[in-house]
Amino acid sequence: MNVSEAQDLARRIRGQVAKAVIGQEDTVRLLLTTLFAGGHILLEGAPGTAKTFLAQCFARTLGLDFGRIQFTPDLMPGDILGANLFNFQTSKFTLTRGPIFCDLLLADEINRTPPKTQAALLEAMQERKVTLDGEPHALSPRFMVVATQNPLEQQGTYPLPEAQLDRFLFKQVLSYPSEAEEQAIVAAHGVRTGSPSPEALGVEVAASPKELQAVVDLVATIRLAPEIVDYVVRLVRATRSSPDLEAGVSPRGGAMLATAARARAVLEGRDYVIPDDIKALALPAMRHRVVLSPAAEVEARTADAVVQIIIDQTEAPR
Repeated sequence: MNVSEAQDLARRIRGQVAKAVIGQEDTVRLLLTTLFAGGHILLEGAPGTAKTFLAQCFARTLGLDFGRIQFTPDLMPGDILGANLFNFQTSKFTLTRGPIFCDLLLADEINRTPPKTQAALLEAMQERKVTLDGEPHALSPRFMVVATQNPLEQQGTYPLPEAQLDRFLFKQVLSYPSEAEEQAIVAAHGVRTGSPSPEALGVEVAASPKELQAVVDLVATIRLAPEIVDYVVRLVRATRSSPDLEAGVSPRGGAMLATAARARAVLEGRDYVIPDDIKALALPAMRHRVVLSPAAEVEARTADAVVQIIIDQTEAPR
């Protein structure tokens, strides 16, 4: 597959999602970038901003094995991973696989379950395998987590551990639609009380597993010039020296940003990365990997504002 064919595939996927989801073009582009980069994405927004429905429509267009977990306070790690259960007929233990054994996992309202259960995803997201009773079990090579969460100030939420957040390639914050988009949403969906299925709204499969793997292979060949590598490293290291941040971006975060930039270059029709690719992805790639200093919290600063200042002040290569 070449760059133009990958662009055409992305256009087909966006076109199918647009049949059911009005607006959210930036989020769909980030979902595609995450998919092509082989990463995971966290969507944060108030209830009713189509986080879950968008993930369902996206999964439908890809034709992948789709799994969903509704995270609740009483959810246990075994409810995610599965367990070895004793079969009295055979007198042997049999693996009962949990919903994590799929291609695309929707972790819905992930921050409504305690950190112990959230941690069940760590190995799966990093290594695409899970360990049950000391035995490793491989997940799909295309395994991708699309997690949704409500803002932390809402009742009944738990903050995600830093180690968990660092596994996500992006954290995208969904805002309310524009007035024109909201009018279109009400006109299109105001005739029903429940949320329709993507299939009922005409969303069709637009990609095959073979095509998706071909794009992932293509992304790995995109050129990353030494000056772009230096730019990524300077951005990441600037977060660690900022007085407004108690903890900055990890080396893993820098490497994942570079991979995401390669994927964005493909979506833009290029076989090389430019500084604008890094600039466009730096905020969603770094906002969840930093921790504000106590002084910045007292001043009511936000991680987004601090990271954006660092992006603006770090000189990009010409």
